[in-house]
Amino acid sequence: MRPLNEKEGAVLWFTGLSGSGKTTTAREAASVLRKQGYRVEWLDGDELRKTLSSDLGFTPADRLEHIRRIVELAKTHADNGAIVLVSAITPYRSMRAYARSVLPRYMEIYVECPLEVCERRDVKGLYAKARLGLIPNFTGLSDVYEPPEHAELTIHTDEHSLTYNVEKIMQGLQAFDGH
Repeated sequence: MRPLNEKEGAVLWFTGLSGSGKTTTAREAASVLRKQGYRVEWLDGDELRKTLSSDLGFTPADRLEHIRRIVELAKTHADNGAIVLVSAITPYRSMRAYARSVLPRYMEIYVECPLEVCERRDVKGLYAKARLGLIPNFTGLSDVYEPPEHAELTIHTDEHSLTYNVEKIMQGLQAFDGH
């Protein structure tokens, strides 16, 4: 990875279905980057919903506002030289296009995983509740997830280990030119 000076940050945006491995992968990548001496901030969409976006629901308009808030927070950190990892479903292409248009050195990472695998991994039981109609607008079931068309990197958490996927991310960062 090319050295980042004090003024130059980057944003790694992890997108994918609930249960695809966004949080796990971003957490591990953040750990590796910190060990390499980088200033790192990790923003998790689920955690930020409890605080920054506690007033929002899951309508398309509320989802967009949630992402807009995360983008602004990520931009602040990146503008101050941090490598920012964002793990958020970000279901609509328009949301990711907005993030790309605002954020410096934006790298989209598609955490691809089949829906059936995500459902098997679901320790919170969200998919089961959504299938019973208890959770409306659930991404991948009653609301759409639009897979990225131009992600800088796609990782497959159902096919490869966490270590392998994080190594791919580090390799992607080394080749990343920020455009």
